[in-house]
Amino acid sequence: MNTHHTDDFYCDMVFSGKVKVKKVKETGNILAFHHTQPSWETHIVIVPKEHIPKLTDVTDMNLVKEIFQIAKEIITENNWDEKNYRIITNGGEFQDSKHLHFHLISGDKLK
Repeated sequence: MNTHHTDDFYCDMVFSGKVKVKKVKETGNILAFHHTQPSWETHIVIVPKEHIPKLTDVTDMNLVKEIFQIAKEIITENNWDEKNYRIITNGGEFQDSKHLHFHLISGDKLK
């Protein structure tokens, strides 16, 4: 795992331990944790530990499969499959941190 990239909150702050996060799930490749500044009642970030700037930079689609497997497990464990949830990723100008990540959100939007 690379640990220093400009505009990369995950490598610079989370994986380095500078920012403590409340982990939801973790594998050798992926970390899922509660967002440090949530916008929704439940706001989980799922991020690969390998530095990948954006979705179009993914070369191993098994990584995306693992991300969605973790999302599915979280959704199932929380009984959201019949309720409301969204999985969102951003790219280009919408992407604040230049490290691929997915937001798994549920519940109401916070004010």
